[in-house]
Amino acid sequence: MSVPVNSPMVGKLISVDVKLGDQVKENDPVATIEAMKMYVKIYAPASGVVKEIKANPGDVVNPDTVILTLE
Repeated sequence: MSVPVNSPMVGKLISVDVKLGDQVKENDPVATIEAMKMYVKIYAPASGVVKEIKANPGDVVNPDTVILTLE
């Protein structure tokens, strides 16, 4: 079952802190966005393996943007 990791707000994706195949635990930081001159960490909603990275640093993301998926 795939679990999407979405951006919590509109912002610019600064970094994806994991790579394909990485094992993550629930609440591990997986990405960082910049919104209103603040850096906001995005945390894994569940434990799993990074299956797909759908956004790249520099992309503008919205609350419905899937940054990566876990399986």
